[in-house]
Amino acid sequence: MITYLPGKQPHAREYRMIFQNIDRVDYDPSIDCYLKNGGYEQLKKALKMAPKDITEEVKKSGLRGRGGAGFPTGMKWTFIPPNNTKPVYLICNGDESEPGTFKDRYILHQDPHQLVEGMAIAAFAVGAHTAYIYIREEFPAAAEIVEKAIAEARAKNFVGPNILGSGFDLEIYVHRGAGAYICGEETGLIESLEGKRPYPRIKPPYFPAALGLYMCPTIVNNVESLCHVKHIIERGGDEYAKLGVARNTGTRILCVSGDVKNPGYFEVEVGKLTMRELLYDICGGPKDGRSFKAVIPGGSSSKILRCDETYKIKNPDGTTRDLGFWDIPMDFDSLAACGSMAGSGGVIVIDDSRKISWVLNNLNSFYAHESCGQCTPCREGSMWMKKISDRIVSGDASPKDIETLESVAYQIDGRTICAFGEASSWPVEAIIAKFREELVAETDPANEHKAHNPEAEAQQRFLVTK
Repeated sequence: MITYLPGKQPHAREYRMIFQNIDRVDYDPSIDCYLKNGGYEQLKKALKMAPKDITEEVKKSGLRGRGGAGFPTGMKWTFIPPNNTKPVYLICNGDESEPGTFKDRYILHQDPHQLVEGMAIAAFAVGAHTAYIYIREEFPAAAEIVEKAIAEARAKNFVGPNILGSGFDLEIYVHRGAGAYICGEETGLIESLEGKRPYPRIKPPYFPAALGLYMCPTIVNNVESLCHVKHIIERGGDEYAKLGVARNTGTRILCVSGDVKNPGYFEVEVGKLTMRELLYDICGGPKDGRSFKAVIPGGSSSKILRCDETYKIKNPDGTTRDLGFWDIPMDFDSLAACGSMAGSGGVIVIDDSRKISWVLNNLNSFYAHESCGQCTPCREGSMWMKKISDRIVSGDASPKDIETLESVAYQIDGRTICAFGEASSWPVEAIIAKFREELVAETDPANEHKAHNPEAEAQQRFLVTK
């Protein structure tokens, strides 16, 4: 029987698979502990399979990427050109920079060999002999723990030349980033890994599976996704697909933060839990005397959902049905149908103690700081959105500022090289659309001609006003 640390016991509604060793009393990140618990048995099994059969099992499993986009993992692996003669690289995205997300770091800290084994299997499947784990600089302990785990695995011949006598060679390296949000975007990460400024690449033509690291085919998956590979090989793709619901299989780790009684990380079957069950049954409901106001369901870049909303959802047979906020299943397709996304699993909860203008300004401040600056709409627009929301929270805005803010957001959306433009503009678009009256109530028409800085005040002497 598994015993967990006090206060860290899994909730009855959880299904622990990736997190089965997290917060255990008798578990540590050493390879001896991992081997004692059945570690690297799936790598041994995978090395006896044909690489294409491993990919086929991952495809049958229905695993979708847990980093944010939710793209089918097995399908991504097949995008490597069939006539390729260049080296193939595997990159583990351990940047985990999306606000509201805090799951991968626990794997890196407490169960690093699960990741190493998953990466070794994935590398064998795609034909990669060199792999990198990209870890953000804010995780210094994680980087040291993972480097030690790789060294331990190399000493046992689970990494290195001729792994377990199979003839397959693999080297895994840890690369530390500099703490930039944009390095969570796969092509920005690749540029950073090459030692350059992390400017995302234009797709097409620079799809990583064809033109990635050093212009070679490259597969980029995040930490949680690669850990699932080990369990798919253990169970088989068809058996794994029985977890969760159709098109949303397996488990995923939800990170709940904000205004709930019991925030934390919870591994659940995808789609088997509704918003109500997550926030009330697992997280204990709102804080005393408060009520839920809104939820950002997939990390800060996903669109906000009001708790009093009802959505019209299209059924598979073409008919429609009404779905209330509290009945939304926590899966990729349902959240997308409601106008948001499952993203990285970071569920940010907002209660009625929060002014929505504060939430808006908090998000705008983050994205203005993290824009890489490559694309003009994003570089200039994200800063202007922050400046306008600064005025709203300080009481210096006019109603027209809300219109201007909305206009700036829509001029960023769809006009940038990478998805950072959408990440910064979608929260603004959604908050204005759903809380316009609350935002306007914080403005004053008298502020329309008010100078907002000393330069503007000096220039006002040239204005003729009636």
